[in-house]
Amino acid sequence: MKINESGRVNGINSYQRNIESREMQHIDKMKRRKDEVSISPEAMELSAQSKVQDPERAEKIQRLKEAVTNGTYEVPVDRLADKLLPYFQSYNKSGESK
Repeated sequence: MKINESGRVNGINSYQRNIESREMQHIDKMKRRKDEVSISPEAMELSAQSKVQDPERAEKIQRLKEAVTNGTYEVPVDRLADKLLPYFQSYNKSGESK
């Protein structure tokens, strides 16, 4: 009585090789895949425009960044209220309750 037939063992080995080759193909696909970024002409134009700033504005932005980082920036409450007021007025005019 034969317990292990040679054909059966080869069948299992070929199955294992098939699985291994699929795994290698998957790994190769993952290695070949690369990210791509495409930037529209409009975005390129906006980027170029943002780089052309006057020095005063750049200095003001830098001061604001430093103040926020240091924790010394104070929100101008009156300007904030002026910006929020139209929103709340339109909210009440639309018929919705507070």
